[in-house]
Amino acid sequence: IIVALDPGHGGEDPGAIGPTGLREKDVVLAIARQLRDELNKTRGLRVMLTRNGDHFVPLHERVRKARRVQADLFVSIHADAFMRPEARGASVFALSDRGATSAAARWMAERENRADLVGGVNIDVADAQVMRTLLDMSTAAQIKDSLKLGREVLGRIGRVGRLHKRQVEQAGFAVLKAPDIPSILVETAFISNPEEEAKLRDPDYQAELVQAIANGIRRYFARNPPLARNRTL
Repeated sequence: IIVALDPGHGGEDPGAIGPTGLREKDVVLAIARQLRDELNKTRGLRVMLTRNGDHFVPLHERVRKARRVQADLFVSIHADAFMRPEARGASVFALSDRGATSAAARWMAERENRADLVGGVNIDVADAQVMRTLLDMSTAAQIKDSLKLGREVLGRIGRVGRLHKRQVEQAGFAVLKAPDIPSILVETAFISNPEEEAKLRDPDYQAELVQAIANGIRRYFARNPPLARNRTL
């Protein structure tokens, strides 16, 4: 079983920045590395990171990396901000092919999808390579499995911290558009909230969060074992 973990942002794109200067790109990379180490303890499971350092990776390349290794899951990790500092709680998102489930979900997806602009990626090229080849394909089965995965992960995260919404939300996140890989985006907390920024700095909270996400992923595979197939890596 191969799991692709995608730490958001990186390099010239810091992502959201907390009130005391904690950068999203740094904290999500730390969480992703810990989650990789935790999941790699599971027999028969191997993790690939879309980035393992402080460098920028275009959104479509993150998807391509996961497809290249024939990943069974894709989990993008973020710690987003909102216009109001009182916004708080973790969220889990899956792809939507019918519009966002809320105005906030649409706002977050649009914000994350602008990451390529920071890195200087030609959006028209990205559209040609990703949107035409991926969005034109049927994603119904992927979305169904992504929602199953999202519910497992959200349920475990809700045991270690507050949830922003108690159901998996859906929106058009570019990194969730691989048609053949169940994909979710985890907003670990609102880094723009002073209390949650402090939590994200806390190694103990990070460890609890990592354990929760790992348990959700393991639970998903226990209930939805991937089909055996020959791999060419």
